[in-house]
Amino acid sequence: MALQAGIVGLPNVGKSTLFNAITRAGAVAANFPFCTIEPNVGTVEVPDHRLQVLAGIYKPKQILPTTFQFVDIAGLVRGASQGEGLGNQFLAHIREVDAIVEVVRCFEDDDIVHVSGKIDPIDDITIINLELVFADLATLDKRIERQTRNARADKTLLPELEFLARLKAHLEAGKLANTIEATEEEKLILRDTCLLTAKPILYVCNVAEGDAGNAESLPLVQKVAAYAAAQGSQCLAISAKVESEVAELEGEDRAMFLSELGLKESGMDRLTRVAFDLLGLETYLTGGEKEVRAWTYHKGWKAARCAGVIHTDFEKNFIRAEVVGYDDLVAAGSWNAARDAGKLRVEGKDYVMQDGDVCIFRIGG
Repeated sequence: MALQAGIVGLPNVGKSTLFNAITRAGAVAANFPFCTIEPNVGTVEVPDHRLQVLAGIYKPKQILPTTFQFVDIAGLVRGASQGEGLGNQFLAHIREVDAIVEVVRCFEDDDIVHVSGKIDPIDDITIINLELVFADLATLDKRIERQTRNARADKTLLPELEFLARLKAHLEAGKLANTIEATEEEKLILRDTCLLTAKPILYVCNVAEGDAGNAESLPLVQKVAAYAAAQGSQCLAISAKVESEVAELEGEDRAMFLSELGLKESGMDRLTRVAFDLLGLETYLTGGEKEVRAWTYHKGWKAARCAGVIHTDFEKNFIRAEVVGYDDLVAAGSWNAARDAGKLRVEGKDYVMQDGDVCIFRIGG
C-alpha cells in the first residue's frame, strides 16, 4: 500500500532539508528558488515499539516495520495556478499524493532568503492554499459544465450539481474543500472530484535549531497551530536543521543528542507517525520464527480485505482470522498461552480489524 504525503511549501523554507533528514535520501538542498524540480521520493519506516516487544516473544530472524512514502515537491510561488514558476509541474505532482505536508518557515536567518522578503507563516500558507483553491476552481468548473450537459438527460444528477454549486461557492470564499460540511453521499461526490484541497493537510513549522526543544511555545508556531485547528487540520513543529544532524547519529549518541535538546523522540519519527495517522492508517501485526511484521490497512477495513494486504489470494481464499490483541499477547507471553487463557478469537471475513491486532489468517483453495 504505497500511500504518499507530498512535502510542499514556498522556496527556501526548508522542505528539502527536512526531506533529507526524514529519508536520508540526499535530495539537493540549496539556497535558490526551484532547486527541486523533479520530485524526490523517499520511503521511511513507521516507528512502532510493539515490534520490538513482539520480537522478544517470537525471537524472529527479522523485524519488518510498515513503511510510508514522502515526496519532496518543487517550491510553489504566487501565481502557480496560472503557470508561474514551476506551477504546472507542482500541481501535477501534488495531484498524485494522498496527503499534503505544508512546510512553513518559523525562523529568522539573514543568510537564507525568503521569497516574500518576510517571515510570516500564515501568509505563506495563504499563498499556497489559494493557489490550490484556484486550481480546484478550474477543475470544478469543468466538472460542473460536463454534469450540466449530462443532467439534461439524467435528472438524478441534479443533487450532485446542487452540491457542486455549493462547493464552488465554498472555494470562491477562499476555503478549502476539506472543510465543507457534506453528507455521506456528498463526500463520495467530493472524493470523485479529485480536488487538491480535499486532501488532508499537515502544517509543519520549521523552527531554528535553538528552538527545537520548546517550539510549541513560539508565537509563530502558536499562530499556525491555531490556524490548523480552525481548519480541522494538524500542526507539528520541527527543526529541519536539528533533524539533519539527528539523521547522522545512531543508538546512544542519537538519544543523548535529543535529550540535550529536551526532545523525547526525533521530529522525523513524529512526522512519519502523524502523516500515517492523517490518512487514517493503522497496522495489524504478524509474528513467527521467520519474522515479526507490521502491515498497513485503512481504519475500518474488514478481515478479508486486510488479509489481501499480504497477498491478493489471501482475500480471495479467506476462511477465518485468528486474532489476539497486542496487550493480551504481551500479558500472556506467547501465542499458545494467550489461546489457553481464552484470549484468542476466531473471526470471520466481516470482522473489523483493530490497530495492534496480532493475526494468523487461514485460507483455502
